[in-house]
Order: sequence, then C-alpha cells, then structure tokens
Amino acid sequence: MKVQSKSKKINKAWLNDHVNDPWVKLAQKEGYRARAAYKLKEIDETLHLIKPGMLVVDLGSTPGAWSQYVRRKMTSKNAADSGPVGEIIALDLLPMEPIDGVKFIRGDLGDEAILSELEKSLPNRQVDLVLSDMAPNLSGIANVDAARVEGLIELALEFCQNHLSPQGSLVAKVFHGSGYDTLVRLFRNNFRSVKVIKPKASRDRSSETFLIGQGLKSLGHA
Repeated sequence: MKVQSKSKKINKAWLNDHVNDPWVKLAQKEGYRARAAYKLKEIDETLHLIKPGMLVVDLGSTPGAWSQYVRRKMTSKNAADSGPVGEIIALDLLPMEPIDGVKFIRGDLGDEAILSELEKSLPNRQVDLVLSDMAPNLSGIANVDAARVEGLIELALEFCQNHLSPQGSLVAKVFHGSGYDTLVRLFRNNFRSVKVIKPKASRDRSSETFLIGQGLKSLGHA
C-alpha cells in the first residue's frame, strides 16, 4: 500500500508540474502536440539544420510535435519563397494522428519489414536530416537501460550510414548516465562534428540531452 500511495503522489506531482509547465502552455497556445517541439526548435535555431526542400526522416515521431515543427519551418513564408517545401517521413511504434504533408509509417525500425517499407518510401535521393526521439521502456536497471538506448542509437546510425547524405545531420535523444560516453563515441565514429545540446524545454531534473552529428563519415572511418 505504501508503494501505491507513493506512486499516486509522484503521479500527482508530475501532473501538477505538467499542467503548470510554461512550455506545455506555449505548445497548447501555438498548436503543437507536445512541448518537445521547442526542444527541436532550439536545436534548429542554434545549428540552422532545417532548410527548404529537405528530405527529413522523423524516428520515434509520435505524437508528432517534431514533424509539426519541421513542416511549419519548411512551409513558412520565407521558406516557401526559397524553393520546394521538402518531404517528411515519420515512423513510430505508436499510432500518430495525421499531419498534412507528413507520411507516417507505424512500426519498429528494428523490424526488417518496417525498415524495408521506410526505405521504399524514400524518394530517389539521400536523406538530409534524421531526427530520433526514440526512447526505450526504461526498467530502472542502469546497464539494461543503457543497452536499450544504445541499441536504438545504433539503429539510427545504421540508417544514416545507408541513407544520409554526406553533409547530412542526425539529432538524437540520449540520456546522461551509464552508457552515455559510449554513445558519444559512436557519434564521433560516424560524424565529423558532434555537438551536445540540452534545450531549455527539457525538464531540469530529466537526464535527457541531445547529440547532434553533422557531416557523415564513411564506414571506413567508423
């Protein structure tokens, strides 16, 4: 009973924080499905990643806030004046409500059939930007969770090696703690430039941060 009581207190505290979160309120006001949009917005505004005409793949997309941000950025008046809108392909295990201009595939990137469907959905060109907000179900066991996170990052990196343009970028959510240094090394093995950003919209007590790899290395350099 004590555990249940503690769980209820934690859930109530989280709900209270969520309702009063300024980023949640801003997302509601501006029509984003989640506060996560502002994490990507800060990363994009810092590194100028998203440009008109890009092919963007959004992994772990549900509920769709990142795809929403990319779509808005590529269809803004300034972007529209600069050339073609671009294409967005999103993928997630969970269902996602449709977003105009975004093709959604439901499934696991680690499933060969789903990966094949994703690859067939790509136009005959290389991907410019891969976004990965994928996260495993955490067990609370540090080494187990680290291995699960690493597995997802490896899937994203393998996709990049096969489909990302040499000048392309990968933005991926990771977590500080066990296995973090391994993930940084993986990024440095695969990209010429690696940056770390913890956006203001990330909760202070959250261990999440974002690795951004730019300029893909060939497999021979990995």
